[in-house]
Amino acid sequence: MPTAYKNPRGQHTVRQWCSEALARADFPLANSTVETSVGRIELTSAGTGGPRVVMVPGTGSNAAVALPWLRALSARWETTVLDLPGQPGLSDPHRPHRARLAWYGRVLDEVLAAMEVDGVVLVGNSLGAAVALAADSPRIAGRALVSPAGFIRLTVDPKLALASAVWLLRPTAEHTRRMLRLFVAPGEDPPETEVEWMTLMASCCRTTLAPPPLPAALLARRAERPCVVGVGEYDRFLPPRRLAPALRRTTNLDLRVLPGMGHLTTPDHLDDVVSLVAEVAGPHAS
Repeated sequence: MPTAYKNPRGQHTVRQWCSEALARADFPLANSTVETSVGRIELTSAGTGGPRVVMVPGTGSNAAVALPWLRALSARWETTVLDLPGQPGLSDPHRPHRARLAWYGRVLDEVLAAMEVDGVVLVGNSLGAAVALAADSPRIAGRALVSPAGFIRLTVDPKLALASAVWLLRPTAEHTRRMLRLFVAPGEDPPETEVEWMTLMASCCRTTLAPPPLPAALLARRAERPCVVGVGEYDRFLPPRRLAPALRRTTNLDLRVLPGMGHLTTPDHLDDVVSLVAEVAGPHAS
């Protein structure tokens, strides 16, 4: 099976960056691991109060990168972020050649079974939203999906394709910043932590293709449990004008358009994320 890293040195560098970022967190964290059929999965948790929220980050992300999400969500609910296997982070680095969403869905089901917590609210971002949709554990009470893959194919316009190619070929901070400006709203600068991380990732890690849409029948079944879907007003990958009709057609749900946000959820927009999650977790929130 291929791994997330170009070489062992890259794996060490990424793991060190993640461990140091978690160690610098200015709020209490609890770390644990779960053994699954595909290897060890790292979990990072914070907060108290039900229901349990489990956050699944997007492509190339992990708990260390998603610390702002964990801080915001754990202020309301006990929250766990998992490092997906086959993605840069602290979990097993191996990934399958094909059928990745089904594979990831099974892994998430195993993690939820090992956690032994019922009534879980899944929060999925980008790839993590598609993984949350692919999972079928009876422990899942609802889903809150932000900038979600899994419903439509991602749009990559020429400007974004060129900026991404330059970033991959020459991963400097300036090339990364130039690309990430296309991930946020016009006139907004990406967070420097994201610039640092994405520069490191391009240097050390292998890229992955965007996941394809999930089958319409599966999406319809997922809408049988509480589900809320939000996307940024300026999301270039998932333009609301394309995502909204696909969401309505497959799940009969209305899309929530988050004002002033691009594909990247910056800390300034996490209050909107918390509000989305509260729509699913609200009746049981502390």
